[in-house]
Amino acid sequence: MKKYPKIVQCDSRGQIVIPKDIRRELGIDEGTGFYMYSITGEGILLKKIESKGLGEHRKLISELVDKSQKVGIDKKNIAKSVKKYTRPKEGNLEEV
Repeated sequence: MKKYPKIVQCDSRGQIVIPKDIRRELGIDEGTGFYMYSITGEGILLKKIESKGLGEHRKLISELVDKSQKVGIDKKNIAKSVKKYTRPKEGNLEEV
């Protein structure tokens, strides 16, 4: 993880650009998929989906909770966000 934040801006279509050095470091190419989580009162978390397939959401949330203090996310806000979502049969998180 970089020791300094990258600042990006959202355009009129709601898009942001992931800086080239970060894309290179994380192996993000055109077409790379992401899980997107809305963290209540904090912002958005993107988690790269590995090419081997879709992983387990609960595992990702558990990892986030474990690392939340390090990245400055309040564990209470993660818990609030998780309660707002359910897991449909397709495996995607959708707001209830």
